[in-house]
Amino acid sequence: MKRLPKKVYERELLRLQAELVKLQEWVRVEKARVVVVFEGRDAAGKGSTIKRVTEYLNPRVARIAALPAPTERERTQWYFQRYVEHLPAAGEIVLFDRSWYNRAGVERVMGFCTNQEYARFLHQCPIFERLLVEDGILLRKYWFSVSDGEQEKRFRSRLDDPMRRWKLSPMDLESISRWEDYSRAKDEMFVHTDIPEAPWYVVESEDKRSARINMIAHLLSTMPYHEVQRLPLELPPRPPSKGYERPPRDMQTQIPDHARQLGG
Repeated sequence: MKRLPKKVYERELLRLQAELVKLQEWVRVEKARVVVVFEGRDAAGKGSTIKRVTEYLNPRVARIAALPAPTERERTQWYFQRYVEHLPAAGEIVLFDRSWYNRAGVERVMGFCTNQEYARFLHQCPIFERLLVEDGILLRKYWFSVSDGEQEKRFRSRLDDPMRRWKLSPMDLESISRWEDYSRAKDEMFVHTDIPEAPWYVVESEDKRSARINMIAHLLSTMPYHEVQRLPLELPPRPPSKGYERPPRDMQTQIPDHARQLGG
């Protein structure tokens, strides 16, 4: 797949990120609630896309929910319960870096849930999502699709990169040998959960640059936002000194000037 040129990508990404800032302000002012679900193959580009989405956003408005494995107590709760507490309040955006769909993917393939739990999920999930939408939450679901060859290529690049090695886990590597099992699980998941109220949107992710641009552009196109007029701000004049004197620096513990040692 032809890669989107870097200059074109960076220019359009910056434009879209400016629109995301407008969306954020609209969400804050209008007290909207937005949920964006990111799902897909390991190494499909979900995390890097989330990073670009949130790069210029206020973390008090837009936050990422990336839940760890459930605790023993959480395993005894209603399956959706621990996700509910991360849903947005008015004026918030929540990006789920993987979500309740773990049950339809890794838990199903790796045998971490029973057949009964899996069947119950497929039945309850559309009901759960319809309730969210009915209550006014703007729910968007994105599936990042990548080929087996490209996935393996990205895994190998992580193996050789000490800065990204942490992204690989034994579970990720297991997905290579279980490629078809994950494919069947994804297809069955779509049959049950690709509903009119909350459809799945597929992001072709062979080229990460194109995937990021396409996903963000689509998200913005589905939101009924508009630019919010802000009150003009002016810096006030600094008042005259009232005799304050800063304590001597040697009375405080200063960190070493590492930057100065670099020269240049």
